[in-house]
Amino acid sequence: MLDQSEVELFRETLRRFLEKEIAPHYEQWERQGVFPRELWNTLGENGFLCVDVPEEYGGFGGSFGLSTVIIEEISRRGFGGLSTNLSVHSDIVAPYILHLGTEEQKRTWLPKMVTGEAVGAIGMSEPGAGSDLQGMKTRAVKDGDGYVINGQKTFITNGYHADVLILAAKTDPTAGAKGMTLFTVDTSLPGFDKGRKLEKIGQTTSDTAELFFQDLRVDADQILGGEGRGFANLMNELPRERVILAVGAIGACEGTLERTLEYVQERKAFGQSIGQFQHTRFTLADLKAQIEVHKAFVRQCQTRYEAGELDTTQASIAKLTTTDLQCKVADTCLQLYGGYGYMREYSVSRDFLDARVQRIYGGTNEIMKEIIARSLLGR
Repeated sequence: MLDQSEVELFRETLRRFLEKEIAPHYEQWERQGVFPRELWNTLGENGFLCVDVPEEYGGFGGSFGLSTVIIEEISRRGFGGLSTNLSVHSDIVAPYILHLGTEEQKRTWLPKMVTGEAVGAIGMSEPGAGSDLQGMKTRAVKDGDGYVINGQKTFITNGYHADVLILAAKTDPTAGAKGMTLFTVDTSLPGFDKGRKLEKIGQTTSDTAELFFQDLRVDADQILGGEGRGFANLMNELPRERVILAVGAIGACEGTLERTLEYVQERKAFGQSIGQFQHTRFTLADLKAQIEVHKAFVRQCQTRYEAGELDTTQASIAKLTTTDLQCKVADTCLQLYGGYGYMREYSVSRDFLDARVQRIYGGTNEIMKEIIARSLLGR
């Protein structure tokens, strides 16, 4: 376990890396609609992937807190698309394999994910089944000592660069939630096809794709976490996904506010900086107060997660409130920029567009409210 001074040294190293390796190229990647595959290798070489994977699987053996530093700093810098891709790879796919995988699955994929040799993605959403996972139509039919998979996934982060996919498929369509199974799928297998890179209004750097499966055959030893246990395993792993979304949201809020504070002190109107107007000062003070309160709860959730005590309701509260706040902060700060806020020249315009999806992925905020309501009132 690293002490606080070592964590801060890691944070400063990461900040220098972002300034040198990411900042000069990010706007170009935004226009291209994806960052280069080689960046994964660069991130791995510098120790910024899967930092809490144990040393026996090639990782750093750090804490979850170290992983949150990465997402927090990338989000604060305004690189929302990169933050999303890294969080899926390091904070969703790697923990699924680590917690649910066989020894062979762990040794096959985790060392490669740490170095960036293998990029991880998770295939849940379908054209007709997003938050309603039980409505998915992708089928895995038992065939001898393996399974044949047919179906389609969409909105898959890292889908275009993916080397390993955690795929959710129905193995028993009559069994409801108990009929879903997870598989680790090598994307080089015959029958796997990557569709088009999807064009989004925000996070355009983020690699998002459609995936297709046509008579894709996998061996039974690629089942992840047990046949028919897919839905339960997804539910058990969601708290980390949602708290890391909350961490990213707070980081983004802080970055947007910091850049806006600089702007309002430089921008002049009616003979003074707009930061001297009471409306501006009170607006920014209100945002700062809300960010700090939400940040304290997210830190509390991080501590609970590391202690194995974070439940679905707490994680849902964190995801709901921080992503709503991120949208509010981005919108409010853009307004303070006036017409310039609507121009791509200023990063607040990207902050605004990148924030919107936060209320959708990882479970829509309406689903978060339903989960919270059930904890209060039952079904």
